[in-house]
Amino acid sequence: MAEEDDDLDLRELDDDELVEQMMDDLYDGLKDEIVEGVEILLERGWTPYDILTKSLVAGMKIVGDDFRDGILFVPEVLLAANAMKGGMAILKPLLVETGAPRLGKLVIGTVKGDIHDIGQNLVSMMMEGAGFEVRNIGINNAVEAYLDALKEEGAEILGMSALLTTTMPYMKVVIDTMVEQGIRDDYIVLVGGAPLNEEFGKAIGADAYCRDAAVAVETAKELMARKHNQTG
Repeated sequence: MAEEDDDLDLRELDDDELVEQMMDDLYDGLKDEIVEGVEILLERGWTPYDILTKSLVAGMKIVGDDFRDGILFVPEVLLAANAMKGGMAILKPLLVETGAPRLGKLVIGTVKGDIHDIGQNLVSMMMEGAGFEVRNIGINNAVEAYLDALKEEGAEILGMSALLTTTMPYMKVVIDTMVEQGIRDDYIVLVGGAPLNEEFGKAIGADAYCRDAAVAVETAKELMARKHNQTG
């Protein structure tokens, strides 16, 4: 099978076949092929937004669904997300130029005292894959780091992650500070991490607890749609 694949010339495929092939390549984490596919579609006059939504986002949705259902695991998802990044590197500047619609902006980071980042890196990649703009502020973040990033980016969503039971309570510190400053209602706050659960999310005043990256994407989409309906 591998030998046959080597002979596959992406340029010989029509648009529909190429998009199908790119979704397969994304699933298999083949970065070079994704980059080539994006370039071919651009040459054929596709808009950056169509390439993003119809090949990359659609492909990552399959990856996300299979991850949620236990068919794919973290290493495979990271490979797929890395392949997606290759395509995004070409599309991002073009999307900005063309003023393509985005689903929303997210600031995400691990809380103060916690240096674990695999989970939130995965969420970042999956969110980008779904069409959100993401600023990942990394590990060990104090309240100020979150709030400054939210302001700088003009973001609508804050994502906080923790892997240690000892750092979980810091999420409440961040949310309480937002309440004190009168800005809590301006943002959707999502929390996640292995030791958390739904009750904890409710207790600290988050909008939602997300048990994994696939759930985070679905929840963010849902809450953003709701927010737009309220304001629109």
